[in-house]
Amino acid sequence: MGGVRVGTCSWADKTMAEAWYPPEARSAEARLRYYAQRFSTVEADSPFYAIPDPSVAANWAKRTPEGFVFHVKAYGLMTGHSVDQRTLHPQLREFDFETDQRGRVHQPPQAMVDHAFQLFGDFVRPLREKGKLGGVLMQFPASFSAPDKRQRDENLGYIEYAHERLQGVPMLVEFRHPSWVSDENIVPTLAFLADRELAFVSVDAPQFPGHSTMPPVAAATAPWAYIRLHGRNHSTYFGTHLSAADRFDYLYGLDELHEWEPRVRELSEQADTTWVMFNNCKYDYAPRNAREMVEILGDLVEPAPTESSDGQLDLGF
Repeated sequence: MGGVRVGTCSWADKTMAEAWYPPEARSAEARLRYYAQRFSTVEADSPFYAIPDPSVAANWAKRTPEGFVFHVKAYGLMTGHSVDQRTLHPQLREFDFETDQRGRVHQPPQAMVDHAFQLFGDFVRPLREKGKLGGVLMQFPASFSAPDKRQRDENLGYIEYAHERLQGVPMLVEFRHPSWVSDENIVPTLAFLADRELAFVSVDAPQFPGHSTMPPVAAATAPWAYIRLHGRNHSTYFGTHLSAADRFDYLYGLDELHEWEPRVRELSEQADTTWVMFNNCKYDYAPRNAREMVEILGDLVEPAPTESSDGQLDLGF
């Protein structure tokens, strides 16, 4: 049986910073250190919006204990999302691309996407070299669907391409369209991922009568199993002009967390490590629910490290 690690899908959301961190943790460095003394893993979501300089990842590695793991959300251009041209890396601005009326890059040339993967690889290299890079979260948009065999195979081909471009970094595949796990697609979808040891991301999300969101399918297709809990706020989940925190504004009740306990335990029997990540990062909801999940799962959960890689002990907050 493998271990379980529990964390949140951000540590720097503004509302989370105001509600969860103590007053002494004012700086970005202090907040990351505070977080890493309480959880053993986190997702970095900021690279989804723009590819940072590698020095950012180097600082993350420096400020966290040995054994701490960062999962990094892929840059939007790498997963078929439109991206704001104002946030483009300087090297990406050299390509010939089109924008829509909102100033977002639309249908970028393949060479531009290739280069985005290269720049992203450069960014995460400091984490990889320090043994602190977990997986790259490839969260595909709802338009990335499998309505028929032709479209399914074409999109699976893109996943194959992305896997090659990540050059050995574990890939976490999150679908947002339920067609991928329909009766006719679930077997070939999971088999494709398992054959390549790509981790299927199990999700918890609001469920609607029209089945427009992913159902809570729990599956292990790689040495790692991965779960993301987005909350169940029906009124905000599809909000187009809301912040991520507002879209996932939801505090799980203990009964809802207990729904996932048997699924997590089953996954832990199939995978070396099972990651349980809370994306309801409004206020203190994510760390509060994460701590409750740790208590529910008991001794399955690996403890958080207590000493940073540069020898600095708990800050005493």
